Amino acid sequence: MATASRTSTSISRIKPRTANAVSRTAAAKKVDGSRPTKAPSSLDNGSAVESALSSKTSFASLGVHPWLIAALSAMAITRPTGIQKGCIPEILKGKDCIGGSRTGSGKTMAFAVPILQKWAVDPVGIYAVVLTPTRELALQIYEQFKAISASQNLKPILVTGGADMREQALALSQRPHVVIATPGRLADHISTSGEDTICGLRRARFVVLDEADRLLASGHGSMLPDVETCLSVLPPPMERQTCLFTATVTPEVRALKDSRQQSLAPGAKPQKEVFVCEVDTAVLAIPQTLRQHYLQVPTTHREVFLHILLLTPANISRPTIIFTNRTATATMLEHMLRLLEHRVTSLHSGLAQRQRIDNLSRFRAGAARILVATDVAARGLDIPEVALVINYDVPRDPDDYIHRVGRTARAGRSGDAVTLVGQRDVALVLAIEERVGRKMVEYDEGEDVNIETRVVRDGLKIVGERKREAILEIEEGREVGGKRRRDGHGGSRRLGKLMAYK
Repeated sequence: MATASRTSTSISRIKPRTANAVSRTAAAKKVDGSRPTKAPSSLDNGSAVESALSSKTSFASLGVHPWLIAALSAMAITRPTGIQKGCIPEILKGKDCIGGSRTGSGKTMAFAVPILQKWAVDPVGIYAVVLTPTRELALQIYEQFKAISASQNLKPILVTGGADMREQALALSQRPHVVIATPGRLADHISTSGEDTICGLRRARFVVLDEADRLLASGHGSMLPDVETCLSVLPPPMERQTCLFTATVTPEVRALKDSRQQSLAPGAKPQKEVFVCEVDTAVLAIPQTLRQHYLQVPTTHREVFLHILLLTPANISRPTIIFTNRTATATMLEHMLRLLEHRVTSLHSGLAQRQRIDNLSRFRAGAARILVATDVAARGLDIPEVALVINYDVPRDPDDYIHRVGRTARAGRSGDAVTLVGQRDVALVLAIEERVGRKMVEYDEGEDVNIETRVVRDGLKIVGERKREAILEIEEGREVGGKRRRDGHGGSRRLGKLMAYK
């Protein structure tokens, strides 16, 4: 993508615009014809040093066994990343660990490799319990454990919402080796499934909290009560290894680091030292290969700008994730973009689990070019092909922005993130820029591509019509593509929420 940008334009100068203002500004830009300068792009010195060190370090030098090295090589993982170099040897030594590293840095393998190596020495009962906040991330970790242990007889199981509890209870009672779970569903089993089902959890050797910042967050929608329920049946801290991994080191996680205590219970007495490994979390909240842009849009025409942005020469074929703040917004956008003949699918909490898995598989396979998602897709998902992330809604929490844009520019690849900014979003964008330590630059593909002109010429009428059709489909309870839903729920349950989208 051409990354030309008006670096002199300050995000704080954004002013409200109407549809007429869009037309006038487009005409003015066409007359001006001046070409903006490109935003500077330079690799951080810390990253360069880390890259040089990584090239001289092998998994063998970290003490990883040959069968695991072969399995990693089969997955095209040949050199350890910074977080893997720091954590794997210490976990193998039996230490507890708090690992912080930016998105796409290989945190899953940083705990999966030492767990599997120690499991292979004593493969008995439930060896490890991995808790993670979303079903999709749990499924991804489950698949990675299966892939890396393909030559062994590892028995991992997945315990998440949206699946049959009786089948999960049976699988838990059969003493699998690794349990990958969301805390809510595992807490349900602990409360209702009986001692025969959960007794194996009492002898687990490892406990991992992946995306620990989300699991330990307090406030509305907190998962902490369910996490505490899960920990209540696991061995006491001195009888297990505990590992926490996160891309954003929040005050809750930092409190654990600073107190140097093993127990998660507030106020507990320190029992043994916790190994802490933070790689670039202070200076590289987002990858240096990620280009950040903003696009000023009138609030009333946000959908039109989105449609035109997806059709520019630089973006028309790029795998893209569009993030929204609400499920209702994601539903409307999926219907509208399908009517506009985009290859689109969705991922949000309003979908059945089977449909969530199918939609994500379609996007991974390239059957859908665009994934419209809420923040359930913002954490941990590793889809290397994603080249563009669009924030249709500006996230309220800067840390959510970090996780969203981390879906692209992973593992050294380049990528772009475009945030649609309305006149009421300026304060949110300034907070994001302060958190990530880098300024966004105005999106511009050059003088040959004027988005505002295309909005006026090609977008206003057709997008308005398709948006009305999309709302009608949802009101009538039709699926994307116009088929009537078979579950009988229709769209009435979500119609009230639909009116709240932007």
